[in-house]
Amino acid sequence: MVNAKTLTRVELVDQLVQETGLSRSVASDLFETMLDLIGKSLTNNGSVKLSRFGNFTVRKKAAREGRNPKTGIEANISARQVVTFKPSPMLKDRVGGKKSET
Repeated sequence: MVNAKTLTRVELVDQLVQETGLSRSVASDLFETMLDLIGKSLTNNGSVKLSRFGNFTVRKKAAREGRNPKTGIEANISARQVVTFKPSPMLKDRVGGKKSET
């Protein structure tokens, strides 16, 4: 069972080993490959849809004027791309404490 704390990469690989019976090196390689594939898709402005988990997409943000909240000095914020995540309804239900029908 996963504790209610921040899970690290090492802990995720350890759980993958426990739940699948794979060797640690195979589980680690599998995990790294999945992260690389997700990263490559997002780098190429694609999206990643993980059924029953959620969607990762790249969104373009326009340049705008901002303000340093500490000093009040205005500054230009350049245009950029950001990764967004939209959880699936099933994940929202799990996090919110509701039981979802599968």
